[in-house]
Amino acid sequence: MQRYVLTLRCADRPGIVRALADGVVAAQGNIVENAQFSDPATGMFAMRTCFESPLTEARDVRDAIADAVAGFDAELMVRPEEQRRRALLMVSKFDHCLVDLLYRWQIGELPVDIPLVVSNHADLAPLAERYGIPFVHLPVTRETKPDAEGKLLALIDEHRVDVVVLARYMQVLSDEFCARLPGRIINIHHSFLPGFKGAKPYHQAYERGVKIIGATAHYVTGDLDEGPIIEQDVVHVGHAQTAEDLVALGRDVERTVLARAVRLHAEDRLALNGSRTIVFR
Repeated sequence: MQRYVLTLRCADRPGIVRALADGVVAAQGNIVENAQFSDPATGMFAMRTCFESPLTEARDVRDAIADAVAGFDAELMVRPEEQRRRALLMVSKFDHCLVDLLYRWQIGELPVDIPLVVSNHADLAPLAERYGIPFVHLPVTRETKPDAEGKLLALIDEHRVDVVVLARYMQVLSDEFCARLPGRIINIHHSFLPGFKGAKPYHQAYERGVKIIGATAHYVTGDLDEGPIIEQDVVHVGHAQTAEDLVALGRDVERTVLARAVRLHAEDRLALNGSRTIVFR
């Protein structure tokens, strides 16, 4: 039996679940996991279903389900569960998030394929090479940004990239670039959004005597650090801890939050709902 993952998103109305179930039956499928959500605020319905079928051609399975839900004008995705998402990792000089993602990928904990690592600095090339992953050095200045982003888009197409992961990539992507990849760029922000913005957020937090620090993984949009939030976590801190202590704790929470966000995306457990996300855990 082939296992498939199905996601559906459409305007909410009666009969969606029944129609989708009929489609799974038409594909000779048996549902083994299901989650759904209807948002009364936006009128949107989202669903994630995992099912098994003896049919081995994903196109045949999708066609059977698409026919069943044709009247709902739904966004429908069906993929074999074994077909992993392809993640391009981007980094600058801070290596903690990249190290964590590569380690989780190596031990099989992160269900993605990583075709390459891209950086605006050459410092971390040996790290990527140690894991046998091609490293592309793509310098960026204000003057060369349009050309660099054009080359990046070409790499994304060439390597059939599903999602771009900014693992502490310290360059702001242009509005035009973000618009080309809606819901396909994940960033880790080194604070608990909304919160302290700008340079040295942990030092700002220290000066204000905060009792928690955190990190936020979100989809990237043209609005800096205001895209739909995917995952967050916090760490409690005390008065005796220094700003450097907060930086160290922050590194830990950043890498775990980013890894969870990438995994959620890789398993198709996220649905965009305006400025928010629906998360099927």
